[in-house]
Amino acid sequence: MPPKPTAPETPPAEPATDWDHELSAFGPDPNAPSAPPARTGGPLGTARAALERLSTWVPIRSLARRHRRRIIDHLLALEPGDRYLRFGYPASDEQIRKYALSIDFGRDEVLGIFNRRLQLIALAHVAYGEPVPNEPSRTMAEFGVSVLQQSRGRGLGRRLFDTAALHARNRGIDTLFIHALSENRPMLRIAAAAGALVERDGGESAAWLRLPPDTFGSQVEQALERHLGELDFQFKRQAQVLSEFVDSVAEVKAHFESPGRAAKE
Repeated sequence: MPPKPTAPETPPAEPATDWDHELSAFGPDPNAPSAPPARTGGPLGTARAALERLSTWVPIRSLARRHRRRIIDHLLALEPGDRYLRFGYPASDEQIRKYALSIDFGRDEVLGIFNRRLQLIALAHVAYGEPVPNEPSRTMAEFGVSVLQQSRGRGLGRRLFDTAALHARNRGIDTLFIHALSENRPMLRIAAAAGALVERDGGESAAWLRLPPDTFGSQVEQALERHLGELDFQFKRQAQVLSEFVDSVAEVKAHFESPGRAAKE
């Protein structure tokens, strides 16, 4: 990765507006979310917000060392252009393997989305422990994401970003940082939509999202999503085992039926 840009001590509000204006020159974003309806306060507003999240829920699972092979397979499946946008350079297979093997699961967090065949179709890496430049009392986490070509347009990158922000604030992190190429427009749109300050420096851009302190509600939300993500993964794994068993029975049956048909003929 190229060196990270230095965060400003007191980021002004103007760059975000300038960046939004610059993005508008590309035309409207076809994947931009529609404006959310006005929410009422109190229990009714809280319940409505919960129902909205549930209606668009995507199972996201925290990955561990045992999933490193799946992570490598996911990254190797990225198209050359997607590798360039994800890493900031045209990463080779060997560079991708070294990157995946260097992930510190004891410090960082890796989030994944699996399809029904247990293929890792979307992946996010949240690197913790980086101090905010010029402000050592603040803590920062860096976010990186990749989505396979066939799974684009479903908002998976945005959901991983939201989950990463939730987990980071629950760890006491107050700034989520993104370093991306300026041409990585989808990633920068996700950051800007979340309220991040986006600054462009030539071919590279940086975004800083200030996170609110954790609450009891945010901790419960993370625990619930973690539990549901694990249940979803186990259900898909059991369904895959059952499917493989059915296929094996069908194959054995076909093997024994073939000599019988041949003898009759």
